[in-house]
Amino acid sequence: MSFSLHKKIPGSLGRAGVIHTPHGDIQTPAFAVVGTQATVKALTPDMVKTMGAQVVLANTYHLYLEPGDEIIKNAGGFGPFMGWHGPTITDSGGFQVFSLGAAFGEHVSKVATQTQNQSKKNPEGGTKNNERLARVDDEGVTFRSHRDGSTHRFTPERSMEIQWNLGADIIFAFDECTSPQASYEYQKTAMDRTHAWALQSLIRHNELDKEKKQMLLGVVQGGQSEDLRRESARTLASLQTESGDMFDGFGIGGSFTKEDLGTAVKWVNEELPEEKPRHLLGIGEPGDVLLGIEHGCDLFDCVAPTRIARNGTIYTHSGTYSITNAQYRTDMQPLEPGCTCYTCTHFTRAYVAHLFHAKEMLAGTLASIHNVHFTVQLVDGAREAIHNDTFFEYKKNFIEKYYHN
Repeated sequence: MSFSLHKKIPGSLGRAGVIHTPHGDIQTPAFAVVGTQATVKALTPDMVKTMGAQVVLANTYHLYLEPGDEIIKNAGGFGPFMGWHGPTITDSGGFQVFSLGAAFGEHVSKVATQTQNQSKKNPEGGTKNNERLARVDDEGVTFRSHRDGSTHRFTPERSMEIQWNLGADIIFAFDECTSPQASYEYQKTAMDRTHAWALQSLIRHNELDKEKKQMLLGVVQGGQSEDLRRESARTLASLQTESGDMFDGFGIGGSFTKEDLGTAVKWVNEELPEEKPRHLLGIGEPGDVLLGIEHGCDLFDCVAPTRIARNGTIYTHSGTYSITNAQYRTDMQPLEPGCTCYTCTHFTRAYVAHLFHAKEMLAGTLASIHNVHFTVQLVDGAREAIHNDTFFEYKKNFIEKYYHN
């Protein structure tokens, strides 16, 4: 497990490199396709590979609940279990601290609008405290399963043990992902807690992984505050165990507003060591990904490409559209003219629209193929542009078409 830096973007923190894993190299920057429950929804692993995807990310919380990490360990890890033989990543379960806790029932994501950010109702963000499925304390998180209501407990050590069983090449330290509506004081409390959990994660992981089969990434928190973000990055970059073990790379987690995401990422990456990889967690909006690349991130993941596809929303270089709109019922063009994905080279908008209106299962598959292909190709194009010294032109051309057509 190692990272090598091959090319930098002049005048920015952006770069291109390679993460070397036991299951193959990841050319960076790269988009990790999300297979939450050891499946990329509506797609087979062969389809995912054909789209050019290099790496798949699965969710620790969900796989712990179903089918259980011991079953996956006995299968050789979640990659072999699902039939994916390339590089793999698992998150720590920290995002569920947010989604089942402060965000539960609040209709707010980790990236809030400025209006949502100004609507802070209590220190942790959100209002429905009595309905939450997760409760945080300094030692870990107690949560009720969204599946059956049963009670479970995650600690930093338990997260490491589960991720060890899941067998991914790249894993994350346990962290507390905060709401973008949380107060500064709570963001600092959560950051300090995350730092304590980071050390516990590092110690337990190195007890389990004596042969260094996995790359462990610490997760930077601190919300939208520059001082906290920089402090968190510096702390995790210098954190080490008594035996001298340090993080192999870093995730950038927590909350942002849409308006300051690029700035917050820049703060962090100005502090993190250049020679280690950085993963921007849960960010997949095309413009946000290009901002992340410009400011020094190497990996990205997001459920958006397949989630919006299942609702009929289609990515194109001229923005998104809903294939269920009436105008597409008779449109014999591909989803995006010029696209080389399987869907666009075999089917028309009229056919895909028909599948959605008929509520056929194939609808979600064909739309997902296109959206995943679009996202992977967007990041691949950015990587090529970095190597060709044309990144800013590439970004400008994409942004002008995607957001202004």
